Amino acid sequence: MVRIYLRNRMTKFSDLKLGPKVQKAIDEAGYTTPTPIQAEAIPAALEGRDVLGIAQTGTGKTASFTLPMITQLARGRAKARMPRSLVLAPTRELAAQVAENFDTYAKHVKLTKALLIGGVSFKEQDQLIDRGVDVLIATPGRLLDHFERGKLLLSDVKIMVVDEADRMLDMGFIPDIERIFSLVPFTRQTLFFSATMAAEIERITNTFLSNPKRVEVARQATASETIEQGVVLFRGSRKDRQASEKRKLLRALVDAEGDRLTNAIIFCNRKSDVDIVAKSLKKYGYDAAPIHGDLDQSQRTRTLDGFRAGDLRFLVASDVAARGLDVPAVSHVFNFDVPSHSEDYVHRIGRTGRAGRDGKAIMICVPSDEANLQDVEKLLEKEVPRLENPLASGVSETSVDDGGAAEEGRKPRRSRRKPETVDAAPATKPQAEVEVAAEDTPAEEAPVAERVDDTPRASDRGPRRGSRRDSSVVGMGDHMPSFIEKSFEERLAG
Repeated sequence: MVRIYLRNRMTKFSDLKLGPKVQKAIDEAGYTTPTPIQAEAIPAALEGRDVLGIAQTGTGKTASFTLPMITQLARGRAKARMPRSLVLAPTRELAAQVAENFDTYAKHVKLTKALLIGGVSFKEQDQLIDRGVDVLIATPGRLLDHFERGKLLLSDVKIMVVDEADRMLDMGFIPDIERIFSLVPFTRQTLFFSATMAAEIERITNTFLSNPKRVEVARQATASETIEQGVVLFRGSRKDRQASEKRKLLRALVDAEGDRLTNAIIFCNRKSDVDIVAKSLKKYGYDAAPIHGDLDQSQRTRTLDGFRAGDLRFLVASDVAARGLDVPAVSHVFNFDVPSHSEDYVHRIGRTGRAGRDGKAIMICVPSDEANLQDVEKLLEKEVPRLENPLASGVSETSVDDGGAAEEGRKPRRSRRKPETVDAAPATKPQAEVEVAAEDTPAEEAPVAERVDDTPRASDRGPRRGSRRDSSVVGMGDHMPSFIEKSFEERLAG
């Protein structure tokens, strides 16, 4: 890692022998110094070698394959339905981002491209393919859909790129990837990129890559040193209230960051929670919108565009947004849930602290997530710093009545009373007050129901055992001495 870093400091894009038109686009974009993975991968790709790139997210992997591809594809022309290069991405958003990179770097080169992703009409995509494309960017499922419909031939692919391979594994795309490899020419050049190297990924690279140039610029599954991390250990006051109290804690954590928080991505493990958290934030006045795989593609695109443009402050996302989304200035990442797969933690927090910027990642951990937190810390090989609960100074997480134990040095006892909430209904009058009010009501004002049976009234049956003849004195029984009764009567009369 140190060796690559030192070499990178002496390298400029102008030293990488890219095409002059590509170099012009890079200069216009304002880039001068390549990242470590770019400095290592681009020369090998220009030589026609297979490349195996292992690097954490946000290190510039996309340019590592787009720049040499554009240089190599500048010569030649695509045939109808036969793309000259193929880029596979796990999600629609990542595929669209790769397409944007091609637009940026190939604006001075006459190359055609097509983007094959779900949620878009097949007809429009078929029209692009029929005209012939130099660069085909696709998700695996939509690519195979076109192939099976007979609208696409892969026999002329000269360069094949697999981006975010470990995410492909998590999403179950590995069988599709293996099938696509069998459909492209054996003599193709393969550029393979992944943030981690699971055993299954290792098997695929050994099978389909030929003597690749291995470029690894950071220890596998490490978080950027520019990201400040922290976790709040939280337990709800009651199981049925934990979800709402957790959302309240999220809002408190957001507020505690103040002006340091310019925008943030909030990750949830479940799509349903994404919608609930986004709706909750909007209810309390926070500018938030959800994004996950069940939403329409046009809505996802609008949401992402708004977030990139700064029109949307909070993006509540599932892991569909955890990989590859290039939003340069995300100040914060909140993990509303501890991710089920520890590797996803690295990719989630990698949305902040990009391109050398500082970032902050805050996570909420409930008791059921503690095993996942241990997995994350095992992967990072260090403990995630514990943060104080910003709500701790207010109402405690559990309702405790110490009964003066703090003053007497005794151990507090836990109250059996239900904890008070903001939305609690107004307290009713004490029973004693109700009884007093009933006693003050004149007897003649009380409604009397019409009797429809012959059941004797209580008064007809005579006094009950233990009852008082004079109800003005209560609690003395039938055998009260007369002098005591007299004293009560005098006091009541006074």
